[in-house]
Amino acid sequence: MTEKSDSSYDYLIVGQGIAGTSLAWHLHNAGKKVLLVNDSSLPSSSKVAAGIFNPLTGKKLVKTWLADDIFPYAQKFYSGLQEKLGAKILHQASIFRPFRSIEEQNSYLSRTSDPGIASYIKDTKHEIIPEHVHTPYGGMEVIQSGWIDLPVLLEGSKVYFLNNNQYLESAFSANDLIFTEEHVIWKNITFDKVILCQGYFAKDNTNFSWLPFTPVKGQILEVEMEKLSVDQIVNQGIFILPVSGTTCRVGATYSWENLNWEVTENARIELEEKLQPLLKVPYEITGQLAGIRPSSHDRRPMLGIHPDQPRLGIFNGLGTKGVTLAPFFAKEFTEYLVHDKELSEAVNIKRYFSLYFR
Repeated sequence: MTEKSDSSYDYLIVGQGIAGTSLAWHLHNAGKKVLLVNDSSLPSSSKVAAGIFNPLTGKKLVKTWLADDIFPYAQKFYSGLQEKLGAKILHQASIFRPFRSIEEQNSYLSRTSDPGIASYIKDTKHEIIPEHVHTPYGGMEVIQSGWIDLPVLLEGSKVYFLNNNQYLESAFSANDLIFTEEHVIWKNITFDKVILCQGYFAKDNTNFSWLPFTPVKGQILEVEMEKLSVDQIVNQGIFILPVSGTTCRVGATYSWENLNWEVTENARIELEEKLQPLLKVPYEITGQLAGIRPSSHDRRPMLGIHPDQPRLGIFNGLGTKGVTLAPFFAKEFTEYLVHDKELSEAVNIKRYFSLYFR
């Protein structure tokens, strides 16, 4: 491999959320020289996200898209980073789902006969029922689940790349990119390609404004309560995520209007109305956070190369499942960029090229 000078890199990665960070690690591990540029003054959904990974979602207990592939890979990826960074990132935790009724109990238990579902459900003989939650109809414990400490992951990765002269704190405008036949130039630094991992702020980039972004605002509460099981998440309409000791996070709301980063009283009321009937113990709200998830029209990630600019790419649209989708598709994107392996049609932005050319 040709040695790169200090002013020359293989890839410029714009944005250091879960998408940009995952892609940076995969390209770095593939032997590529990357420069991560990030503006920490901008709000980031990755910094406030709960980071929960859950293989069975929704009221109908549906297996998460590609769960059998993305979940094992995500856990392998985060375990490796945990060791490399010397920080606790991956928290294995079961998810207890209280039944709302006898009908739901019967419906969910009947679903356990599906072999594709059964491997993600704990045997009822060994399940743990949380002391702090009302469970008059019992419940079901989902396994192969847990949460990622995103602030620890992002900060540890930032420090690593900074120490390797591969991180730059800076505002970014795509208007400053200069494209030539052989390179992209930004701030007198040359790159082979630029990959935009800007989350919600991708909407402001005219190069990809034609993509059908469908961002959704979410809010969570920071709560203190007694008798928390620090290795078990509760999920019934909302999640209760124990973080440490008596501290937990409760969420989340979904809003496609008034897309800003401000917390609202209405969101707090909505979350409390769902939380109070669940709890047996008193609680105190100590904080509230808001973020805007970078979702897409078809709820699938959007990655690939611009139809008219072969040196410009995007990695976006991870939505509510970024902690599991990001590593798997960062691997796929890296294989495409480095080895020219074709991207999956389900995530390739080629599926939207008709919007660009019309």
